[in-house]
Amino acid sequence: MGACLGVCSLLSCVSCLCGSAPCLLCGCCPSAKNSTISRLLFTFFLFLGTLVSIIMIIPGVEKELHKLPGFCEGSGSVLGVQTNVDCSSFLGHKAVYRMGFAMAAFFCLFAVLMVCVRSSKDPRAALQNGFWFFKFLVLVGITVGAFYIPDGAFTSVWFYFGVVGSFLFILIQLVLLIDLAHSWSQRWLRNADEGSARGWYAALCSVTFIFYAASIAAVTLLYVYYTKPEGCTEGKAFISINLILCLIVSVVSILPKIQEAQPHSGLLQASLITLYTIYVTWAALANVPSQRCNPTLLVRNSTASATATEPLTAWWDAPSIVGLVIFILCTLFISLRSSDHPQVNKLMLTEESGAGAGPGAAEEGGVRRAYDNEQDGVSYNYTFFHLCLLLAALYIMMTLTNWYRPDESLQVLRSPWTAVWVKICSSWAGLLLYLWTLVAPLLLPDRDFS
Repeated sequence: MGACLGVCSLLSCVSCLCGSAPCLLCGCCPSAKNSTISRLLFTFFLFLGTLVSIIMIIPGVEKELHKLPGFCEGSGSVLGVQTNVDCSSFLGHKAVYRMGFAMAAFFCLFAVLMVCVRSSKDPRAALQNGFWFFKFLVLVGITVGAFYIPDGAFTSVWFYFGVVGSFLFILIQLVLLIDLAHSWSQRWLRNADEGSARGWYAALCSVTFIFYAASIAAVTLLYVYYTKPEGCTEGKAFISINLILCLIVSVVSILPKIQEAQPHSGLLQASLITLYTIYVTWAALANVPSQRCNPTLLVRNSTASATATEPLTAWWDAPSIVGLVIFILCTLFISLRSSDHPQVNKLMLTEESGAGAGPGAAEEGGVRRAYDNEQDGVSYNYTFFHLCLLLAALYIMMTLTNWYRPDESLQVLRSPWTAVWVKICSSWAGLLLYLWTLVAPLLLPDRDFS
């Protein structure tokens, strides 16, 4: 009897994966909005692909695979059966590029399919919010097909797709960071007005001091490790320019006119933007293709193992690890919540609609099920959400390969100046965007920037 009940419970959960509206009628998912569950599951697909990419690029994986009898070419046989699988084709930067292509193609497909979906009454909304098992099979199928793409010019061409997509995703990161900074400052200042002002102002000053202190320490380290008394002109210029720009936006943020137009503007936002700008500068300098000016420069072959003439010091640098953490936080932010500012919601196309809970929100036996909250209108733009995940897939592809470009032989990865300029330009774009949020209310007084 217990086994039968267990099978029935399992089948009810399977219906969540194969049904047209996941978790509306089953209890294997917690009470939540249907739109939130869908975004989280798509994000899970992205994280799953990222995990596979990380495994593919870890040094020593190919050596371990060769230890499995009958798995790779030359690893022996099992029951007299000899395999001819070249495991090197499933590892290294080429494998990461193919995983990135598969994830980008998957999200591009759904971005096209979901164009102009206005509510859950559209038949395509069922495809967005359900059939997860079949969508997983589609992703697996695209991934398998990606590994059959001939080498040729694919890797070199896809590198530039990754560069453009990563630049756009960095801009999305900057929008989210600026929004976070403004929301953070406004919330703490509001708490100071409503409660213990001294405590909240002390916390505000402490965090601001920590951010600026970390930025100053980071700038000092950049000058020490990424510049030389003679030469390394580009590094000196990048650090100095970004330092000056950070000082400018910090001063502008506390000007009387700015404070009058935006009472919540202050040094907390400027300090956070400054710290992020210094991080992007560090990431850019870590791609300078000169061992003399870039002590962290890596030379890698296609399977992330050392070459005979150019030893590998590490397989992944520190800026890439920080970039991975920021990638995770940004994608979760996009999936879980909308901004406190209507202007950001309009820009990101994630403004929550006023659609109420549908019939599926009713409670059954005291347990509230996941419900459809998009009957009167979608709570986020489906196409834009998939485009964000597409750009995120390209960004993580570039991050995992340290933004290195394969040479003509497709065997050695080298750091190009392209990666340096993309990151530096993105830092400038972020500072200009933040500066615009400060001066826009003065330049356009008739518009509402609340």
